[in-house]
Amino acid sequence: MTDFVGRRRELKELREDIARTGLDTLSGRKAKAPRARVLLVAGRPGSGRTALAETFVREVAEQYPDGVLRTRLTSPGGQTVATERALRGLLAALGRPTPPGAGEDELSSALRDALQDRRAIVLIDDAADPHQVDALLPDTPDCLVVVTAEGPLTGIPDVRPCTLGGLDPVSAVAMLARRIGDTRVTTDPRAAETLAEACGGQPAALELVGGWLAARPKAAVADVAKQLHDMPAGAGGPLGRAFRLVYDSLPQPAQRTLRLLPLAPAGLVDSHTASALAGCSVAAAQSTLDDFAGLGLVRHAPDGLFLLPGCLAPMLQALLETKERPAEVQLARARMLERTVRLLHSCRAMAAAEDDDLDADLQELMDGLPRALRFPDRRAAAVWLDTRLPALSAAATLAVADGDLDTLARRLVAALVRALADHRGTTEAAPELYGLHRLVLDVAERRDLHREQAAALLNLADLDAETGRTQEALERYRAALDAGRAAGDPYATGRAMESVGGAYQELADWHRASDWFGRALSQALSRGERADEARLYGRLGNVHTYAGRYGDALRSWRAAAAGYRKLADVPGQAKALSEMARIQEYAGRPEESLHTCREAVELARRAGDQRLQAALQVRLADTLDRLGDPAAARLHRSAADRLLGDDPAACEIRSGSD
Repeated sequence: MTDFVGRRRELKELREDIARTGLDTLSGRKAKAPRARVLLVAGRPGSGRTALAETFVREVAEQYPDGVLRTRLTSPGGQTVATERALRGLLAALGRPTPPGAGEDELSSALRDALQDRRAIVLIDDAADPHQVDALLPDTPDCLVVVTAEGPLTGIPDVRPCTLGGLDPVSAVAMLARRIGDTRVTTDPRAAETLAEACGGQPAALELVGGWLAARPKAAVADVAKQLHDMPAGAGGPLGRAFRLVYDSLPQPAQRTLRLLPLAPAGLVDSHTASALAGCSVAAAQSTLDDFAGLGLVRHAPDGLFLLPGCLAPMLQALLETKERPAEVQLARARMLERTVRLLHSCRAMAAAEDDDLDADLQELMDGLPRALRFPDRRAAAVWLDTRLPALSAAATLAVADGDLDTLARRLVAALVRALADHRGTTEAAPELYGLHRLVLDVAERRDLHREQAAALLNLADLDAETGRTQEALERYRAALDAGRAAGDPYATGRAMESVGGAYQELADWHRASDWFGRALSQALSRGERADEARLYGRLGNVHTYAGRYGDALRSWRAAAAGYRKLADVPGQAKALSEMARIQEYAGRPEESLHTCREAVELARRAGDQRLQAALQVRLADTLDRLGDPAAARLHRSAADRLLGDDPAACEIRSGSD
């Protein structure tokens, strides 16, 4: 912060503590292993501990060329941030991928590996739990960890504490002068000192009082000092008295808006959030937030966001509970969530519109949106999604935890899932999607929504399977099957049975895999789902091939080819015949394989699929080589080269299951 004043002694002590011998070493105790030096800035909320830590980090940053990593472990509303989320944020800042569904231990290990050969600073703000801090500590003495907290970090070895009280009188007056100007301080220096003393030297209290005076150029500093001094003792100390001074001076609509700000997820507020909470226009909300920032009630953050100071959250929460009826609070929260859902629809629409994929339902939703909720282009929508993602994730979590807004919560989670998938793709967004699907599962289990429960379990299991947690995926697929049966949903049950078979195939349990694929196939046959029948015959053929049951594999692929023929799916039929040719070759029947492969080439030519045709030409050439006809093999390889050049990836045939 450019307006940081004072604390020179504390800054000097922190710099000296970097190289000082650890406290455990001095006492004869030995730490578990070489770890980063941990410096603790301890102080009550409003003491300026975060500002001091940030200033210190800037001063020593040049000694750590690999940069500064930041995370916060307590939201401004007082909720503890999940350690898993903090770890994912730090890994993302390092450019490291985070597998969806990875646990805290795995992510902590990944962070330590990423920092092993780096010289960086990790700034951990507002820590409440030493165990959380321990999970974030690098295992290299070349890194520095700076933690801010209200009290000691018991259990973390070699922590160097720096405890903050109030600013010294000279620094407190200097901070006041930066807010109201030197003239008003030099005109009555004794009054300025008295005011600083009434604020207890607390930076947050000085910020509020300074903002109040800056908005009233004609107010006397001495009068404000007297007002604070005359407030009752139960006003909550210097910070509480300063807050009461500012709050009481606000007009009624602004007071109500301020009282509702603790409902903002993750303490992040923008004009849309404030507008929805207060039930006013976006322009009026933006003006009110700007006024709040001038008074020190909120802080400016990048990308049009405002941050609610954590030291004010308890006082605002108390006002919310005493001044607002529960029904009004619930209505304000519902308005905010509904606005968020509409913004997510608008965000998603920008991605779909650029891809010419705006479906009728989304188009209808967009037609009903006012101009204030629309984004100018896809880039603006993507930036909004990225910058608001912590607040959006927190909103989804809080909505699910609320329990009384489950319908809105489900809509919010669904809209966020679709927006992330459309803007980032399912692979890149997988870590966030995993957490969102777990939220859907929580709601579905609480309200006995079996269909939604099956869908959430299937989505989670798919992500587990993609990251190699096959056993966990198998358990979730089985649970999804039970939920699908309870819901009477044939799609969910069929999909679950097929997925169970796929999990057993991944585990190389061919007998169980074929059994489950057979169950899924029986259901598809009973319902006349021809596309599913053809695909499942192919998956059965694959499993039989892996198990060496070539006769069963040929029968399955022959049935798959017949199914694709009935569907008029020529490329699918060609691929099925290609698999038949491969199995015939494995079974020692090269002449039959040659005949089947030629039939598949003709089908690929009719379908106009040059990549498939080229791959089949290569397979045909390999078969001819084995039959002792190298000249014909060369002709087919030349044909493949003419179709697609020398791209080796074009000459690969994937099985029907892929």
